[in-house]
Amino acid sequence: MSKTKTRGKMSEKNHSRVKKSDRRQQILLELKLRPHVRINELAQRFNVSTETVRRDFDALSNDGLIARAHGGASAAAQGHYPGLDERTNAQVEERERIGATAAELIQSGETVMIDSGSTTIEMARALAYIGTSCTVITNSIPVAMTLGHGAAQVLLCPGEYLATESATIGTETLEFLSRFNVDRCMIGSSGFSTDGPSETVRGFAAIKRAMLSRAEKRHLLVDSGKFGRKGLSQVGDLDDLHSIITDKKPTGELHNAIEGARVDVLVAG
Repeated sequence: MSKTKTRGKMSEKNHSRVKKSDRRQQILLELKLRPHVRINELAQRFNVSTETVRRDFDALSNDGLIARAHGGASAAAQGHYPGLDERTNAQVEERERIGATAAELIQSGETVMIDSGSTTIEMARALAYIGTSCTVITNSIPVAMTLGHGAAQVLLCPGEYLATESATIGTETLEFLSRFNVDRCMIGSSGFSTDGPSETVRGFAAIKRAMLSRAEKRHLLVDSGKFGRKGLSQVGDLDDLHSIITDKKPTGELHNAIEGARVDVLVAG
C-alpha cells in the first residue's frame, strides 16, 4: 500500500472519531435507553481505544453521572434524598434568612454563579427583591425565572434536564460553566462535614466543583440540619470555601475544622 493511501486511511479514521464531550454525552444518552453499556462495544463505535472509554467512564463516575461496573458502566443509582419540592417546604424560615444574608454579599456589577437548590432559590428571591444589578450564571430554572425579570442579567446553562430538581446537569453544563470567570459563586450541598461539602443528587457534585473552580470568592449556603452529614459525592475541601452562610454557628469538631481552614462563618439573622 502506498504512503498516500496509508495517510488517507489514517486521516479517514481520525476524522470519524467523536470528540470527547460528544462521546461522553452519547454514553449518558445510551444509558437512558438501556441499563448497561460495555467498554469494548463503545470503543468500536467511537473508533477509540478501550483506555479512552475507561477514562470517559472514570470522569463520568467522578461527576456522579454513572456507576462503574465490571467491563462497562450503568446508570448512577439515586440514593434516597428528598426532591426539590419537598426540600422547598422544609425549614423555610432558616433558608429565607440564609438566602437574605447571602444576597447582601453580592455587589452591583458583579458576576455570580448560582447552583440549583432550595436555599439558593431563596437567595435568588432576596436578590430580586433587593434589585442588585449583576450577571448570574445558573443551572437552576427556578433561579433563572426568579431573577430573569429584574435587574439581573441571567445566563441559563444548557444540558440534560433533571426534572426532580428543575435543573440542568451533565457534560454540556460543565463545558458551559468552564467558559466563564466570575466574582462569586453561591452553592448549596446535601451534607457538610469536617471533610467539606458533599452532594447526593446525581450530577450536582460536578456542577458545584466547576463553579468553585471558576469563582474568585466561594460561598456555601447550608442550614445547620446538614452539619455532620455526608452525601454520596464529595464536592471539595473546607479550604476551597471563603465563607459559609448558615442559620447556626457550627460547634465541636466541625467548628474546629472550619477555623483551621480559615473559612468565615456568617450566621444569618
